[in-house]
Amino acid sequence: MAQILVVDDEVGIRELLSEILSDEGHSVQLAENATAAREWRARARPDLVLLDIWMPDMDGVSLLREWASNGLLTMPVVMMSGHATIDTAVEATRIGALDFLEKPIALARLLSTVKRALARDENRVGGSGVLADLGKSPALAELKRRLAQLATADGALLMRGERGMLPELFARLLHRPGTPWVGAGQILAEGSQDVLQQAAGGIVFIDELARLTVAQQKHLAFLAAHAARARVRLVSYCSESPRRLVEQGFDAGLMATLSELRVSLPTLAELREDIPALAQALLAQGTEVRAEGRNEGGAAPRRFSAAALQLLADFAWPGNLQDMASAVRTLAATASAGEIAEDETRAVLAQFAAPTVEEKRTAFEPLFDQPLREARDAFERAYFEHQLAEAGGSIARVAEKSGLERTHLYRKLKALGISTGRKESEE
Repeated sequence: MAQILVVDDEVGIRELLSEILSDEGHSVQLAENATAAREWRARARPDLVLLDIWMPDMDGVSLLREWASNGLLTMPVVMMSGHATIDTAVEATRIGALDFLEKPIALARLLSTVKRALARDENRVGGSGVLADLGKSPALAELKRRLAQLATADGALLMRGERGMLPELFARLLHRPGTPWVGAGQILAEGSQDVLQQAAGGIVFIDELARLTVAQQKHLAFLAAHAARARVRLVSYCSESPRRLVEQGFDAGLMATLSELRVSLPTLAELREDIPALAQALLAQGTEVRAEGRNEGGAAPRRFSAAALQLLADFAWPGNLQDMASAVRTLAATASAGEIAEDETRAVLAQFAAPTVEEKRTAFEPLFDQPLREARDAFERAYFEHQLAEAGGSIARVAEKSGLERTHLYRKLKALGISTGRKESEE
């Protein structure tokens, strides 16, 4: 029995889907809008989300993008709409949606899509995920050996690595089939016993400690204090040095608890021998696109040509696995044929290349001819817009990252003409 979250602002559709899926033996949770869906996802990880595109408070594609940017898109999501454009469907697939259902939804199409989505999720979560069968590179083979040893050890585990490493893929190697897996995310806003009950006997995974607010750190400290009694393993990740995080204000006692055991993640450059197989696995596991001429029960097949795989393996990947996964999703959604060709891959990779020194200089050249104050304001505006995007709009996180008191930050953003789009109570 799977836990399925249905998100739709039409009560009739929610009730109909709930009745159908409940009859199939699934546990169904309902959300009438994006706000309710966000709150539900913050408490737990569903096995599948059926997400409407057009809703009054936030459209489904924007919510999907928010989950992806916050590391919460760890479950299959199927989009639903009665009047979405092809561009919208492609954009949702590029972000990470598994499939797309057109309203009115045919019963056979609904059940086949749900079955396929749950089968993919079971293969990903029930085992050790996409890295389980990889290990040609010495770095990954050694990491898997160490994680196998750490899987039976007591104590919280801290994973270290560069930004963009998608640490959940590595943390999944510690997960035992049939046991709970709870991605903390915004669940730390509550810090209640419910989290421990949900995760009893399993793992609570916390992605990027540097993003945690002071309140979230307090809730995490509560979970850490009671984790052993509930037989919960805390696995966390940070791309900053633990010492530097503590110097920046992270709770020193909590850091000591979370880092009882440590392991470093290799960069994607160190996994070069595994990139072709990893790309194929990501393509097969995470992306299905609608294509002209496909049958009702499946999607057009996708595979990489040998030349395309070689391009992926030779690429520098400045954004590590996060960029690679995004590139694979884009190629799956936009490729003109079943086999993804070399020229298509080359065109997509150009979007992920690191800027050259000359390009960086060119980006700042417009500021050189401005008065100092105007140039400084332009830089600060770009800086805070970037930080807000990275923090999912959280003023608290940007305040901690920038080292500014929150009231001062609000004044600064107002002076720069930057709208946060959030209320203080949402922090």
